[in-house]
Amino acid sequence: MHHTSTLTCPKCGHRQTEQMPDNACVYFYECRDCHTLLRPKPGDCCVFCSYGDVPCPPIQAGDGTASRCC
Repeated sequence: MHHTSTLTCPKCGHRQTEQMPDNACVYFYECRDCHTLLRPKPGDCCVFCSYGDVPCPPIQAGDGTASRCC
């Protein structure tokens, strides 16, 4: 199981590696470069699943809750 993911801002392309929580969804993330507020895409549970190179831990675990992780 991976606990870090690199988020890529869709507006400016800035990449930032962040620690993912094991037991909570991250619904908002502010890009450190352009300050755009990222939100999950429709159907994704969190910003890591939408903009990260690794999905959040509950999705990685394949616990059957692909539409929501927490």
